[in-house]
Amino acid sequence: KSLSIFEFQSKFPDELSCINYLSDLKWENGYICKKCSHAHYCKGNRFFDGQCTHCRYIESATSGTLFHDCKFSLLKAFYIIYYVSTNRNGISSTELSRKLELRQKTCWLFKQKVMKAMESSGKIPMEGKVDVDETYVGGQDDGIKGRKGGRKKIVVLGIEKQGKGVSRMYAKVIDSASKENLKGFMQHHIKNEAFVRTDKWAGYKGMEKEFPNIIREKSEKKGKNFVELHRCIMMFKAWLRGAHHSVKHLQSYINEYTYRFNRHKMKEGIFENLIT
Repeated sequence: KSLSIFEFQSKFPDELSCINYLSDLKWENGYICKKCSHAHYCKGNRFFDGQCTHCRYIESATSGTLFHDCKFSLLKAFYIIYYVSTNRNGISSTELSRKLELRQKTCWLFKQKVMKAMESSGKIPMEGKVDVDETYVGGQDDGIKGRKGGRKKIVVLGIEKQGKGVSRMYAKVIDSASKENLKGFMQHHIKNEAFVRTDKWAGYKGMEKEFPNIIREKSEKKGKNFVELHRCIMMFKAWLRGAHHSVKHLQSYINEYTYRFNRHKMKEGIFENLIT
Protein backbone atom coordinates (compact mmCIF):
# COMPACT_ATOMS: atom_id res chain seq x y z
CA LYS A 1 0.00 0.00 0.00
CA SER A 2 1.27 3.46 -0.82
CA LEU A 3 0.07 6.98 -1.48
CA SER A 4 -0.81 7.72 -5.09
CA ILE A 5 1.11 10.61 -6.61
CA PHE A 6 -2.06 12.75 -6.35
CA GLU A 7 -2.50 11.87 -2.66
CA PHE A 8 1.17 12.63 -2.02
CA GLN A 9 0.97 16.03 -3.74
CA SER A 10 -2.19 16.88 -1.81
CA LYS A 11 -0.63 15.88 1.53
CA PHE A 12 2.72 17.61 0.90
CA PRO A 13 2.10 20.68 -1.27
CA ASP A 14 4.95 22.78 0.18
CA GLU A 15 7.88 23.00 2.62
CA LEU A 16 5.65 23.90 5.56
CA SER A 17 3.56 20.74 5.24
CA CYS A 18 6.76 18.63 5.26
CA ILE A 19 8.26 20.29 8.34
CA ASN A 20 4.94 20.07 10.19
CA TYR A 21 4.76 16.36 9.36
CA LEU A 22 8.28 15.80 10.73
CA SER A 23 7.54 17.83 13.87
CA ASP A 24 4.37 15.86 14.63
CA LEU A 25 6.21 12.58 14.04
CA LYS A 26 9.30 13.47 16.05
CA TRP A 27 7.44 14.75 19.11
CA GLU A 28 4.29 12.63 18.89
CA ASN A 29 4.94 11.28 22.42
CA GLY A 30 5.78 14.69 23.83
CA TYR A 31 8.86 16.89 23.85
CA ILE A 32 11.93 15.73 25.80
CA CYS A 33 15.09 17.88 25.77
CA LYS A 34 18.14 15.95 24.56
CA LYS A 35 20.45 17.89 26.90
CA CYS A 36 18.61 17.95 30.24
CA SER A 37 15.50 15.75 29.67
CA HIS A 38 13.18 18.66 30.53
CA ALA A 39 9.66 18.18 29.15
CA HIS A 40 8.67 21.77 28.38
CA TYR A 41 9.64 23.95 25.44
CA CYS A 42 8.79 27.14 23.61
CA LYS A 43 9.29 28.26 20.03
CA GLY A 44 12.88 28.84 18.94
CA ASN A 45 14.27 31.26 16.36
CA ARG A 46 12.40 29.47 13.60
CA PHE A 47 8.79 28.36 13.83
CA PHE A 48 9.76 24.67 13.57
CA ASP A 49 12.43 24.81 16.32
CA GLY A 50 11.77 23.75 19.89
CA GLN A 51 13.69 25.55 22.66
CA CYS A 52 13.95 23.96 26.10
CA THR A 53 12.58 26.31 28.77
CA HIS A 54 15.13 24.99 31.28
CA CYS A 55 18.54 24.90 29.55
CA ARG A 56 17.58 26.93 26.44
CA TYR A 57 18.82 24.19 24.10
CA ILE A 58 17.32 24.59 20.63
CA GLU A 59 16.42 21.55 18.54
CA SER A 60 14.91 21.57 15.06
CA ALA A 61 12.46 19.05 13.67
CA THR A 62 15.16 17.81 11.26
CA SER A 63 18.07 17.43 13.71
CA GLY A 64 19.16 13.85 14.21
CA THR A 65 17.20 12.74 11.15
CA LEU A 66 17.90 11.93 7.52
CA PHE A 67 17.08 15.56 6.67
CA HIS A 68 19.60 17.26 8.96
CA ASP A 69 21.61 19.91 7.08
CA CYS A 70 19.83 19.01 3.82
CA LYS A 71 21.22 21.40 1.19
CA PHE A 72 18.14 21.40 -1.03
CA SER A 73 14.38 21.69 -0.68
CA LEU A 74 12.83 19.50 2.02
CA LEU A 75 9.89 18.96 -0.30
CA LYS A 76 12.21 17.52 -2.96
CA ALA A 77 13.81 15.30 -0.30
CA PHE A 78 10.32 13.95 0.47
CA TYR A 79 9.79 13.31 -3.23
CA ILE A 80 13.04 11.29 -3.41
CA ILE A 81 11.89 9.10 -0.49
CA TYR A 82 8.47 8.73 -2.10
CA TYR A 83 9.86 7.59 -5.46
CA VAL A 84 12.47 5.25 -3.92
CA SER A 85 10.01 3.59 -1.54
CA THR A 86 6.96 3.27 -3.82
CA ASN A 87 8.52 2.56 -7.23
CA ARG A 88 8.41 -1.23 -7.50
CA ASN A 89 11.36 -1.40 -9.90
CA GLY A 90 13.39 1.25 -8.10
CA ILE A 91 14.52 4.56 -9.57
CA SER A 92 17.99 5.74 -10.55
CA SER A 93 19.61 8.98 -9.38
CA THR A 94 19.67 10.10 -13.04
CA GLU A 95 15.89 9.75 -13.26
CA LEU A 96 15.46 11.53 -9.92
CA SER A 97 17.65 14.35 -11.23
CA ARG A 98 15.44 14.71 -14.30
CA LYS A 99 12.17 14.64 -12.35
CA LEU A 100 13.21 17.02 -9.55
CA GLU A 101 15.63 19.39 -11.36
CA LEU A 102 18.52 18.55 -9.03
CA ARG A 103 22.10 17.59 -9.83
CA GLN A 104 22.55 13.86 -10.37
CA LYS A 105 25.24 13.68 -7.67
CA THR A 106 22.94 15.44 -5.18
CA CYS A 107 20.24 12.85 -5.84
CA TRP A 108 22.76 10.01 -5.63
CA LEU A 109 24.15 11.16 -2.27
CA PHE A 110 20.73 11.61 -0.69
CA LYS A 111 19.51 8.31 -2.12
CA GLN A 112 22.47 6.60 -0.43
CA LYS A 113 21.17 7.94 2.90
CA VAL A 114 17.68 6.64 2.08
CA MET A 115 19.02 3.17 1.25
CA LYS A 116 20.97 3.17 4.52
CA ALA A 117 17.66 3.84 6.30
CA MET A 118 16.24 0.82 4.46
CA GLU A 119 18.80 -1.49 6.09
CA SER A 120 17.30 -4.24 8.22
CA SER A 121 17.52 -3.79 11.98
CA GLY A 122 17.56 -7.56 12.53
CA LYS A 123 14.91 -7.16 15.26
CA ILE A 124 12.40 -9.44 13.49
CA PRO A 125 14.34 -12.53 12.37
CA MET A 126 12.87 -15.07 9.99
CA GLU A 127 11.08 -18.07 11.49
CA GLY A 128 9.30 -21.24 10.42
CA LYS A 129 10.66 -22.69 7.16
CA VAL A 130 13.78 -20.91 5.96
CA ASP A 131 16.04 -21.67 2.97
CA VAL A 132 19.59 -20.27 2.72
CA ASP A 133 22.09 -20.22 -0.15
CA GLU A 134 24.96 -18.14 -1.51
CA THR A 135 25.41 -16.76 -5.00
CA TYR A 136 27.77 -14.59 -7.00
CA VAL A 137 26.46 -11.25 -8.25
CA GLY A 138 28.06 -9.24 -11.02
CA GLY A 139 29.15 -9.52 -14.64
CA GLN A 140 31.04 -12.46 -16.09
CA ASP A 141 34.82 -12.33 -15.55
CA ASP A 142 36.93 -13.85 -18.32
CA GLY A 143 38.98 -16.83 -17.24
CA ILE A 144 37.28 -17.15 -13.84
CA LYS A 145 35.74 -20.50 -12.96
CA GLY A 146 33.89 -21.91 -9.97
CA ARG A 147 34.00 -20.03 -6.67
CA LYS A 148 36.88 -17.78 -7.69
CA GLY A 149 34.89 -14.58 -7.76
CA GLY A 150 37.10 -12.16 -9.67
CA ARG A 151 35.33 -8.77 -9.63
CA LYS A 152 32.03 -10.43 -8.73
CA LYS A 153 30.72 -10.29 -5.18
CA ILE A 154 29.37 -13.16 -3.13
CA VAL A 155 26.01 -12.77 -1.42
CA VAL A 156 24.32 -15.02 1.13
CA LEU A 157 20.54 -14.94 0.89
CA GLY A 158 17.77 -16.40 3.03
CA ILE A 159 14.01 -16.62 2.48
CA GLU A 160 11.13 -17.30 4.86
CA LYS A 161 8.44 -19.50 3.30
CA GLN A 162 4.74 -19.33 4.09
CA GLY A 163 2.34 -21.61 2.25
CA LYS A 164 3.35 -21.74 -1.40
CA GLY A 165 5.04 -18.36 -1.40
CA VAL A 166 7.87 -16.34 0.13
CA SER A 167 6.96 -13.91 2.90
CA ARG A 168 10.37 -12.32 3.57
CA MET A 169 13.95 -12.35 2.37
CA TYR A 170 17.28 -10.96 3.59
CA ALA A 171 20.71 -10.90 1.98
CA LYS A 172 24.23 -9.75 2.80
CA VAL A 173 27.46 -9.23 0.88
CA ILE A 174 30.22 -11.38 2.41
CA ASP A 175 33.96 -11.70 1.76
CA SER A 176 33.84 -15.47 1.44
CA ALA A 177 31.41 -18.36 1.96
CA SER A 178 33.16 -19.37 5.17
CA LYS A 179 31.35 -20.82 8.16
CA GLU A 180 32.04 -17.66 10.16
CA ASN A 181 30.43 -15.37 7.58
CA LEU A 182 27.46 -17.65 6.89
CA LYS A 183 26.77 -18.20 10.59
CA GLY A 184 26.98 -14.46 11.27
CA PHE A 185 24.30 -13.76 8.65
CA MET A 186 22.05 -16.56 9.90
CA GLN A 187 22.30 -15.56 13.56
CA HIS A 188 21.37 -11.97 12.67
CA HIS A 189 18.40 -12.80 10.44
CA ILE A 190 17.07 -16.25 11.46
CA LYS A 191 15.58 -17.49 14.73
CA ASN A 192 17.51 -20.37 16.27
CA GLU A 193 14.46 -22.65 16.35
CA ALA A 194 13.62 -22.12 12.66
CA PHE A 195 13.61 -25.11 10.28
CA VAL A 196 16.56 -24.16 8.08
CA ARG A 197 17.49 -25.87 4.80
CA THR A 198 20.82 -25.39 3.06
CA ASP A 199 22.83 -27.28 0.45
CA LYS A 200 25.88 -29.42 1.20
CA TRP A 201 28.41 -26.58 1.06
CA ALA A 202 31.03 -27.11 3.80
CA GLY A 203 30.45 -23.63 5.27
CA TYR A 204 27.12 -24.81 6.74
CA LYS A 205 28.61 -27.87 8.40
CA GLY A 206 28.52 -28.00 12.20
CA MET A 207 25.82 -25.38 12.81
CA GLU A 208 23.52 -27.75 14.70
CA LYS A 209 24.40 -26.10 18.02
CA GLU A 210 23.10 -22.70 16.89
CA PHE A 211 20.32 -24.08 14.65
CA PRO A 212 19.20 -27.50 15.95
CA ASN A 213 16.63 -27.92 13.15
CA ILE A 214 19.04 -27.31 10.26
CA ILE A 215 19.00 -29.76 7.33
CA ARG A 216 21.73 -29.93 4.69
CA GLU A 217 20.36 -31.31 1.42
CA LYS A 218 22.21 -32.15 -1.74
CA SER A 219 21.02 -29.68 -4.35
CA GLU A 220 19.16 -31.45 -7.14
CA LYS A 221 19.67 -30.75 -10.84
CA LYS A 222 18.76 -27.12 -11.63
CA GLY A 223 17.95 -26.60 -7.96
CA LYS A 224 14.57 -28.33 -8.08
CA ASN A 225 14.47 -28.72 -4.30
CA PHE A 226 15.18 -24.98 -3.76
CA VAL A 227 12.78 -23.54 -6.33
CA GLU A 228 11.52 -20.52 -4.34
CA LEU A 229 15.01 -19.57 -3.20
CA HIS A 230 16.51 -19.65 -6.71
CA ARG A 231 13.52 -17.73 -8.06
CA CYS A 232 14.15 -14.95 -5.52
CA ILE A 233 17.84 -14.88 -6.48
CA MET A 234 16.99 -14.59 -10.18
CA MET A 235 14.40 -11.87 -9.53
CA PHE A 236 16.91 -9.81 -7.54
CA LYS A 237 19.60 -10.16 -10.20
CA ALA A 238 17.14 -9.17 -12.93
CA TRP A 239 16.10 -6.09 -10.93
CA LEU A 240 19.73 -5.14 -10.30
CA ARG A 241 20.62 -5.37 -13.99
CA GLY A 242 17.64 -3.26 -14.96
CA ALA A 243 17.91 -0.58 -12.28
CA HIS A 244 21.57 -0.14 -11.34
CA HIS A 245 23.84 -2.04 -13.80
CA SER A 246 26.61 -2.26 -11.16
CA VAL A 247 27.65 -4.07 -7.98
CA LYS A 248 29.85 -1.26 -6.62
CA HIS A 249 27.32 -0.40 -3.88
CA LEU A 250 25.72 -3.83 -3.76
CA GLN A 251 24.74 -3.91 -0.08
CA SER A 252 22.86 -0.61 -0.45
CA TYR A 253 20.97 -2.05 -3.43
CA ILE A 254 20.17 -5.18 -1.42
CA ASN A 255 18.81 -3.02 1.41
CA GLU A 256 16.57 -1.16 -1.02
CA TYR A 257 15.25 -4.30 -2.71
CA THR A 258 14.58 -6.32 0.46
CA TYR A 259 12.96 -3.33 2.21
CA ARG A 260 10.27 -3.12 -0.47
CA PHE A 261 9.99 -6.92 -0.85
CA ASN A 262 9.43 -7.49 2.87
CA ARG A 263 6.65 -4.91 3.04
CA HIS A 264 4.46 -6.08 0.18
CA LYS A 265 1.73 -7.10 2.64
CA MET A 266 2.12 -4.18 5.04
CA LYS A 267 -1.15 -2.46 5.99
CA GLU A 268 0.33 1.01 6.57
CA GLY A 269 1.86 3.05 3.75
CA ILE A 270 5.45 2.19 2.84
CA PHE A 271 6.38 5.88 2.42
CA GLU A 272 5.17 6.70 5.94
CA ASN A 273 6.97 3.64 7.29
CA LEU A 274 10.27 4.72 5.76
CA ILE A 275 9.93 8.32 6.97
CA THR A 276 9.35 6.99 10.49
